[in-house]
Amino acid sequence: MYKSPERFPLSLTRLMSAVMLFAACGSAHAEKFTGVGRTATPREIAAWDVDVRPDFQGLPRGAGSVAQGEKIWAARCASCHGDFAELPSVFPPLVGGTTRADIERGRVAGLAAASENSKTTMMKLATLSTLFDYIRRAMPFDAPKSLKVDEVYAVTAFMLSLADLVPADFVLSDKNIADVQRRLPNRDGNTAAHGMLDIRAKPDVNGKDCMRDCPVDTNSLLLLPSSVNGLNGNLADQNRPYGSIRGIETRRNP
Repeated sequence: MYKSPERFPLSLTRLMSAVMLFAACGSAHAEKFTGVGRTATPREIAAWDVDVRPDFQGLPRGAGSVAQGEKIWAARCASCHGDFAELPSVFPPLVGGTTRADIERGRVAGLAAASENSKTTMMKLATLSTLFDYIRRAMPFDAPKSLKVDEVYAVTAFMLSLADLVPADFVLSDKNIADVQRRLPNRDGNTAAHGMLDIRAKPDVNGKDCMRDCPVDTNSLLLLPSSVNGLNGNLADQNRPYGSIRGIETRRNP
């Protein structure tokens, strides 16, 4: 039975009016609104459009030497990653675990080792653009995006030298970075043909890794230097709550 709006509660009447208003707006969705927003400037777009793709599209022009990178590393990076990028006390080591045979093969054998040892960044890295892009966006930990382009090239070059991918006198640039890419130990490591998807025609859902109430090795806890403790949030929330690599609470006291 139809009831006039006067017999509805006031709040329901208002709700029906709002629904009718939105319906009317939907029918006029092509209407243009004035005075709302503006076109982003080229400079504003450039500040956000900084991604570097695996084919190196978006790579900025620049260059940096291993020697320059070593100085920047000592001043800006070593406190968290160690002098040779091997320190595991803050985050898992960045360099190590690769061999000359891996460089020749393009696939890191150590990744298949059944071990609780942490796998380093250089072991897993399949595209050099990923390393360059991450350093440029997120490093150093306490001042992201503060490195100049040439400094990013230099730090990347230093890491590559630590992994024996380039000589100590090497200068990395936008001109030769693709050549270095072809020497990454795990450059052929991107594949979908692994156990996470399929084992003998069955899904891989029978893992034995501990997922609840797991014992924690306190010697493997990730730590932060007191100078940067809490600057980028809580380290415990940024690492997996299971396995051998964990993060400790780094919330600053209010």
